Amino acid sequence: MRILDALIPARPGVEQRYSWSQWMTDALAFGPAAAMRTTWGSSPTEPIADNFVSYVVGGLRGDSIISTVELLRFSVFSEARFAWQRMEAGRPGALFGDRSLGVLETPWPGGTTGDLLAKMLLYADLAGNAYVAPIEGEMVCLRPDWTDIILAPRMAAYGDGGRKVHVGYTRVGYVYWEGGEGGPGEPAVFLPSEVAHFAPYPDPTATYRGQSWLTPVLREIQGDVAATSHKLKFFENAATPNLSVSLPKEIPPALYQEFIDKMDARIKGSSNAYETLYLGGGADVTVIGADMKQIDFKSTQGAGETRICSAAGVPVVLAGLSEGLQGSSLNAGNYGSAKRRFGDATMRPLWRNVAGSLQAIVPPPTGARLWWDGRDIAFLRDDEKDLSEIQAQRAQTIRNLTDAGFTPESTVTAVEAEDFSLLVHSGLYSVQLQKPGAETPSPA
Repeated sequence: MRILDALIPARPGVEQRYSWSQWMTDALAFGPAAAMRTTWGSSPTEPIADNFVSYVVGGLRGDSIISTVELLRFSVFSEARFAWQRMEAGRPGALFGDRSLGVLETPWPGGTTGDLLAKMLLYADLAGNAYVAPIEGEMVCLRPDWTDIILAPRMAAYGDGGRKVHVGYTRVGYVYWEGGEGGPGEPAVFLPSEVAHFAPYPDPTATYRGQSWLTPVLREIQGDVAATSHKLKFFENAATPNLSVSLPKEIPPALYQEFIDKMDARIKGSSNAYETLYLGGGADVTVIGADMKQIDFKSTQGAGETRICSAAGVPVVLAGLSEGLQGSSLNAGNYGSAKRRFGDATMRPLWRNVAGSLQAIVPPPTGARLWWDGRDIAFLRDDEKDLSEIQAQRAQTIRNLTDAGFTPESTVTAVEAEDFSLLVHSGLYSVQLQKPGAETPSPA
């Protein structure tokens, strides 16, 4: 009790004068300027804090647009598989696999590569960072808001006379606190080579850290949540317009509050829908907004949905939102272009980034790198059609160069490298380039 007494200031024994701020408060509550009471009341929007838990609660769980966009993102992203890719003369070669990829194929008992990729993308999208550590044969996804990056000043000899000066920071490890920093347990410390750090969207104001794609559209998320709440309140209030009730300024505060309580009990809520409203004592009713059409609700909320999809790199037509399901968006060509844009500009960079991140804890064989295999991704089947056309054109080029007398080996190498300086001629020419009766030259 003594602690509470110390926190609550004692009431002074001297006379307290009626202040200007108190007078304004009472005037707005009971005076003529605010003797106007609406049947809906105010419902301010709740801001979303810039942290992982708030993004999960207020974004992924609290907004259907974020949930829809995330479902599409990790559904396509989790379809990829991993394989080793040979690097030959600085260019990527054939894909192959071995037993060392088993830890990615079964990251934990009952888990698959898709489960690992889905969890990594969700963490990266909502927290900006995903941390994976191999612990006792399993790939453990560390909760991002319980993980910190350990940085040390980078001292380099670029000062006057070769003195070492501070030039940024270098990453020396990671520390994980079960339950968050300052939790009851002892923190776990990892070296950089023991953690795969997936941060596809770098934070320009922080070192070695990523940011969530939700950060620039927090206001749009707030607006969408508020719009949805507004629609819900509209139907909760019997789908009737908002009413403002004004009373004469002569009514004392006690009677004013009594009138409000009785009116709310009599007409407020969907259970009292369509009943006749009776007023007396000089009360006046004004309609504020007649229906949802008058505020053009669809256009207002649709614009926010489009901006959220743009920030996520998801075309609106693929998300199935109303803004993308009208006009020419549903044409086969436009829909195909949207799929191509999502695959090329959103998914492929993410796959490339996650392969490079996991390579830190799954080292590749000599002369190879960890890469993603998209041959079994149904979403990219249109790309396979384009790839077959490209391969047909390359095959025709190889045929033409071989008929012209270039060696088959050098022809394939030159076409794959897109460098015709690698062509080697065999010394044999097509019969059309020789004079009638001439002897065939010997091969070089």
